[in-house]
Amino acid sequence: MDLIIVRHAIAEDREAFAARGESDSLRPLTSKGHKRMRRGARGLKQIIPQVDLIATSPLVRARQTAEILGHIYDNTVAIEIAELEPGASLESMLRWLQNQRSDATIMLVGHEPFLSMLISWLTTRSDDTFLEFKKGGACFITFDEGIYAGGATMQWLVTPAQLRSLSA
Repeated sequence: MDLIIVRHAIAEDREAFAARGESDSLRPLTSKGHKRMRRGARGLKQIIPQVDLIATSPLVRARQTAEILGHIYDNTVAIEIAELEPGASLESMLRWLQNQRSDATIMLVGHEPFLSMLISWLTTRSDDTFLEFKKGGACFITFDEGIYAGGATMQWLVTPAQLRSLSA
């Protein structure tokens, strides 16, 4: 299995949004976030030209990021999964991955700190994070012998600026 993990793009300020009395789950991307993610998604497609499935957190900012990616990836429709919600367990995400095709290329769109913990856990069996995952950045990991904690290899981690530079 090939796994592309994408952190949602730039969203509205958390404190300002909360001050308006709205739930954080409804916090959307900013116009800058939309624009940068579109360019970044085009860059990502330069290095990963095809995906079989896009799965996203149901929170608005992740869904909007997944919709941008889906549009760039030949109108691939993203599915929402609870395993990518903030507070989900690494074990539930692993079980979800184990129920997918082992030869699939899957894109996950979600939130920090969960994504960094997931990458760490899938590659080292430890949820102690060892990377900085910027908004709109992407990480590519592969599983060769089976899908289990510690069974993945990180191939690369790119910043949003690096992705945008690939789209030029």
